[in-house]
Amino acid sequence: MNPTETDKTTDKTTQPAAAGTGAVDTKAEDTAVAAPGTSEKAAGTTAETVGDEHDTAFSADADADADADDRPDADDDGRIPRASSGLAASAGAVFAAGLGVVGLSGSWIGRVAAERQTLIGQIKTSQGGSPADQISAIYGDAWHTTALSNGVFALLALIIGLVVLTRPRKSGWVPAVAVAGAALGALGLIVSIGMYFDIILALPSAGS
Repeated sequence: MNPTETDKTTDKTTQPAAAGTGAVDTKAEDTAVAAPGTSEKAAGTTAETVGDEHDTAFSADADADADADDRPDADDDGRIPRASSGLAASAGAVFAAGLGVVGLSGSWIGRVAAERQTLIGQIKTSQGGSPADQISAIYGDAWHTTALSNGVFALLALIIGLVVLTRPRKSGWVPAVAVAGAALGALGLIVSIGMYFDIILALPSAGS
């Protein structure tokens, strides 16, 4: 065999192998180039996941802080007082309004006390006395007793109405009823004071 032909055959055989090796190297380089992009995507996904977890934890902490702010403070013993349902304020407002009406119109207790005072006056003046003494004992004392009784109810209405107005957690209608009770109580108290000191409807004189 000619040495020259052998060399040519060897060169032909070597060239495809080298070409195949070059293709493999090119693929490896492409894989190596693509790998950094894949790593960057993986890093971005990890960063997004961490950010979402951080936002979720921050939201949970904010909700916990809001719940802690809504809860009432504990007392010295560490017990948290229960929130008032507003029932006491509602009942107090209605009670104040009722007492205010009684303070203006009178009550059964005031009427009984006035009749008792009238009876006492009749007993005192049964043995005789001047007309002025009879008017004062029979009529004036009973009149003053009625005014005193109505004044007590009116004063209670005024106090309870003001206390209800200072209470928290009131329903929509409670302040209006409490104001009405306090106003009736104040008006009844003024009328009762005027009656007791003979400013309103003074006692008749003996000569009239």
